[in-house]
Amino acid sequence: MTATPAQRPPFRADHVGSLLRPPGLRQAFRDRAGGKLDEAAFAEIQDKAIREAVAMQAGSDMQAVTDGEFRRGSYWGRFVEGLKGFVIKPASFKFRDGKGSMLDFTAPYAAGKIVRDEPLALDEYEFMREAVKAHDGLIPKITVPSPSTLHYYRFDDFGDRSVYPDEDEFFADVAKVFHDEIKALTDAGCRYIQFDEVAVAMLGDPVVREQTVKLGQDPDALLGKYIDLINRAVEGAPADCYFGVHMCRGNLKGHFLADGGYDLIAERFFSETDVTHFLLEYDSVRAGDFTPLRHVPKDKGVVLGLVSSKRPELEDKDELRARIADAAKYCDAERLAISPQCGFASTVGGNPVTAEDQSAKLRLCVEVAENVWG
Repeated sequence: MTATPAQRPPFRADHVGSLLRPPGLRQAFRDRAGGKLDEAAFAEIQDKAIREAVAMQAGSDMQAVTDGEFRRGSYWGRFVEGLKGFVIKPASFKFRDGKGSMLDFTAPYAAGKIVRDEPLALDEYEFMREAVKAHDGLIPKITVPSPSTLHYYRFDDFGDRSVYPDEDEFFADVAKVFHDEIKALTDAGCRYIQFDEVAVAMLGDPVVREQTVKLGQDPDALLGKYIDLINRAVEGAPADCYFGVHMCRGNLKGHFLADGGYDLIAERFFSETDVTHFLLEYDSVRAGDFTPLRHVPKDKGVVLGLVSSKRPELEDKDELRARIADAAKYCDAERLAISPQCGFASTVGGNPVTAEDQSAKLRLCVEVAENVWG
């Protein structure tokens, strides 16, 4: 299952990125926040945990491996903290469930000019580049929040209008931030980068689209702007780079940000976004059916997120193979792969599964991939 330059996606078994933080690392985050642990000691604990996570992934026969996002409190927190200009405010949206329960969350707000004056994920890659040397054939994957993360959660009030009177000025600075970070990563040798995209998945939900209109924006115009931001971010990257987009509907304590399939955004997003493949959530009926895959161009691939990272029960192999066959009716099997639907821990707290469950699910993806694709 070694990646080749022409293969889209690069690996038949993949995973989205975040992994369960071990208890010692979770305690270290608490101790650091409470002033009981200095930065050097905190980094040492992180380093040890990451090496162990790499070994776990190698033991599960994964080839694309991550650091589990162990240096991050949340999937976008460290990225935003590393930029000048952002503060944190309440988001304009709420997590919800099917019973009417709502949960608040937070979002970036541009209080000043957005400037990247230091690397954001480069140190994560540089550590991983060395960590994988202890294992044969592993490729480090670096995950970054999508550019839309810095805008959509508060798009109706994304920043101080005395700083950014024109939204396009803000987008230009965001595009530069991402372009410069990706250039730094690829210059250092990183060849697999994944954008974690929530806003576009939200724009596929009719309820969210209606709310977006009520807050004064055209959902389709926003979609075009978010596609453009990704394209500007990857512009000029080496031809042998793999860029994936994980499309996430959000998960917080059993609540979600978006519902429904990809139908409303598939044709434009799949065809116009300059990436090699898409990692799509397909673990439940809430994700819709596979028909939107017909819009994936012939030179792009899809990683089917068929295995749940949110519950401990292990999926049936025959059912997974049947679902892959169903998806292949709309996107040929040679352009498909399998993964869990999302990360195991988008925040330090993690999902209600054990480390043993996590390893078993990663191994399940590999076993099904070997059975389907050889």
